[in-house]
Amino acid sequence: MNRKTQTLTVNFRIPNVSFSAEELEEGDYENAAVCTVDKIAATSDKLEKGRNVNAAVCIVDQKPATADKKSPSFTHSFPTITVSWLILFVIVALRIYFTSFISENNAKLTAEKMNLEKQNQELETQNQELEMEKRNLTNQIKDMEAKGNELTISRAQWSIDAYCPRKDGRQCKSCQPGWNLFQSRCYVVLDYKTSTDRKTWEEARENCTIRSSDLVVVDNAEEKKYVSDNSWRSSGNEGYWIGLKVDGGKWKWVDGSDLADSSWIENPTDGHCAISVKYEGWKSVNCNNRNDWICEQKALSV
Repeated sequence: MNRKTQTLTVNFRIPNVSFSAEELEEGDYENAAVCTVDKIAATSDKLEKGRNVNAAVCIVDQKPATADKKSPSFTHSFPTITVSWLILFVIVALRIYFTSFISENNAKLTAEKMNLEKQNQELETQNQELEMEKRNLTNQIKDMEAKGNELTISRAQWSIDAYCPRKDGRQCKSCQPGWNLFQSRCYVVLDYKTSTDRKTWEEARENCTIRSSDLVVVDNAEEKKYVSDNSWRSSGNEGYWIGLKVDGGKWKWVDGSDLADSSWIENPTDGHCAISVKYEGWKSVNCNNRNDWICEQKALSV
């Protein structure tokens, strides 16, 4: 039996799309399937059973995508590649930044370390110098103590010899030879016949200091009379220096105390000092005048 071939149009159902074989042949769609169905007549044995079978042979032609169409996979991967490159760039930039930051800090710390080491060396040098000065001062103190002990012994010996002279069989007296005792005080009157041997008030006080004493300080009327009685050769503005001087517009004694009785001498005048004149009392004269003087020291208790 001859087979007849019949071309049929087959509709494929793609979601929301319906197109025919003629439309596919126009090439408007990609990967469209064109099927040719051959209608084959049934054989006699099959016809006897009343069946008619249509066999469909589908030939699918897959057309390649045109050059102007973009691959979906490439479109989807492009943002991922961009983000990856951005992350890599940020990582490299941060690495460079922190490397530079750490290097700079290391340089600063190294400089500070060197500076501290230099300062430490200077302090050690200063410490060594101070230790040397300390040793020198300690040695000087020891020398001064030794000299002080020698001086103390020498002064003690001098005091023994002065107050307990050998010629009297070491019989001690309250005052040194040439000094006079009065009210637990020792006095020495220094008088000279020529004016060249006399001294200014300051020079007279220095002379008393050499004698381990000072210019006389009068505490009461009895002592005032005793000093006046021992001002032997004096008259007018020539007399004996006593330890009274104008200081700050007031009469002051050499021990720093103020004159208690202002009636004993005239009003103070700057640059003036006091002299004792026998029978005339005390007078105020210029401190640069030259006069004799009287020294005083505490008497030795025996």
